[in-house]
Amino acid sequence: MLVPTDRPHDPDLENLRARSSELEAANDERRAEVAKVEADLASFKIRYRADVGLLHEELDRLELALAEAELGELSKRTDIPDAAGAPADTDRIEAPPRLTSDAVRKLFRDVAKAIHPDLASDDLARDRRHSLMIEANKAYAMGDEEQLRLILQAWERSPEAVQGSDAEAMRSRLIRRIAQIEEHLITLDATLAELKASPMFQLKAMIDEEAAKGKDLVKDMVRRLKRDILVATNRLDAMRST
Repeated sequence: MLVPTDRPHDPDLENLRARSSELEAANDERRAEVAKVEADLASFKIRYRADVGLLHEELDRLELALAEAELGELSKRTDIPDAAGAPADTDRIEAPPRLTSDAVRKLFRDVAKAIHPDLASDDLARDRRHSLMIEANKAYAMGDEEQLRLILQAWERSPEAVQGSDAEAMRSRLIRRIAQIEEHLITLDATLAELKASPMFQLKAMIDEEAAKGKDLVKDMVRRLKRDILVATNRLDAMRST
């Protein structure tokens, strides 16, 4: 009598695997989209600073010098003390370092027992555990009990925390993995929305839109800034000469 070696067909498991694969693909696509937007913004910031940002900084310095010169003239007429004589801000108090309590030490030991990289069954799991241990070490160094608790809770909900190779264990891992990817997708969507709502992204979008119409907004900005710098320089020279 022949004994079948294949596992019995389980439609529920197959559906979960299909859903997991679908979400994995969506997650990879969304992560690539976020990475592209971040890279495009970083490149744009470099170009914008070189073309426009440095001119803005020069104009800001000139306007500050003008304001100080005008304040100096006013103080001469009204005997108003300048800002240099103002008292220093003594209200700022640095937060004291957090101390590591016995509860934090015990919690850290619990985290280390659960997620230590030596307990991994493969390289992928080892990398995941290693990343979590780095986070746990940082939290322990800061005495951050709440963060350690969050790390432990996240691990306990993770698919890696499910042991066993039977159908129920596989089903549980897939369900947890699907939930994990869905949470990650929500985070990626929020990150993408935040990037696209940033002033720098809006500026880049406006410049790109006008460039498509044949207009060079950056060139116009540079021309206006150079004009304003020349005007401010002349005003400052005139004030200093008098």
